[in-house]
Amino acid sequence: MTSESITTEYSSKPVILLVDDNEEILDFLQDDLEEKYTILKASNGKEALEILNSDLVNLVISDIMMPVMDGYELCRTIKSDFEYSHVLVILLTAKNTIQAKIEGLELGADAYVDKPFSPEYLQAQIANLLSNRNKIIDYFISSPLVHIKSMAINKGDESFLEKLNDSIYKNIENTELDVKQLAETLNMSRPTLYRKIKAISNLTPNELIHIARLKKGAELLAKGNYKIYEISEMVGYSSQTNFGRNFHKQFGMSPSVYVQKLNDKN
Repeated sequence: MTSESITTEYSSKPVILLVDDNEEILDFLQDDLEEKYTILKASNGKEALEILNSDLVNLVISDIMMPVMDGYELCRTIKSDFEYSHVLVILLTAKNTIQAKIEGLELGADAYVDKPFSPEYLQAQIANLLSNRNKIIDYFISSPLVHIKSMAINKGDESFLEKLNDSIYKNIENTELDVKQLAETLNMSRPTLYRKIKAISNLTPNELIHIARLKKGAELLAKGNYKIYEISEMVGYSSQTNFGRNFHKQFGMSPSVYVQKLNDKN
């Protein structure tokens, strides 16, 4: 069991998929965004879905009016498909009407930007969406009793995260629990499970298992029914020392200090 604290890392550039049938707009957006983001491009919704099937994308910026598959259909498909329902979507359109905006938001779009738009405004929208996602992830990682489903941005992801959490907890005493066993339990392929966990949490499955063990330990500590050494074994640690070291690295306090803080609140 590692003794390293798990934190999210945002050193690699977030991946943005640009979707528009106008090559000039694609090139303009790419020139404006590629310093901060890794850019992928598609000329319609169908091409965009093919890219989403092969690449881990953080955010899609799509025009609405396109041939083959328009932006509305692309957004609907993204937000209703388990494989990439976590992907953030910004819709761009010249249809500057309230009804057009309502339709896009009802399909699950995370933001709506009118054409012509200010590059600075679009940059701010992108940064805000990604920053909010990262804050949610960091809050989950650093807070002992915050549930994994707090990272979900829609009902589908919430259901997936609850099932994932249940699967980890059912096997939490198993010190060898890994992504292969989790995938079998959830009836998913390992690549699909890995991609989904990484996309939602920016963690690998093994890192998420590590945090889940510590969070279960915090939950048991809060109940006050077991000794620390008992809890260590119950959550898959070979020793109380190892559990205590990992707990302190992850949450900034030892299990005993954590219990004392809980008692002081009551």
